[in-house]
Amino acid sequence: MEGLLGKHAPKLYALLRIVSGLLFACHGAQKLFGVFGGFGGQPGATAPLFSQMGLAGVIEFFGGLLIALGLLTSFAALVASGQMAVAYFTVHAPGGFWPIVNGGELAVVYCFLFLYFAANGGGIWSLQKVLGGSR
Repeated sequence: MEGLLGKHAPKLYALLRIVSGLLFACHGAQKLFGVFGGFGGQPGATAPLFSQMGLAGVIEFFGGLLIALGLLTSFAALVASGQMAVAYFTVHAPGGFWPIVNGGELAVVYCFLFLYFAANGGGIWSLQKVLGGSR
């Protein structure tokens, strides 16, 4: 039996990719540009560009935009998924085993969401499709 919204699956996948990519880019914008509350919750504060957090900001901002636009989606999503795995194990896991306890739920969700995007590409409403690329 097809799911309740099965006939809309390609459009819902595209919306999921666009929204999650833009939200991920916002995390990068916090680190790189000090917007949306700034780095570390300090308005206007930015992460040093040549640091682990600066690299995270670059991956989040530019990777998130690529994912949202559907351009080089599989590559950008694979890099973003790896970054979220590293973030989880270096920042959150030392605080305890369970993500709900160590504050790592978002990192885990992003990690597996981006892994899914890496496997499935941009889908419909992607620049890759408009430009004639695969998926």
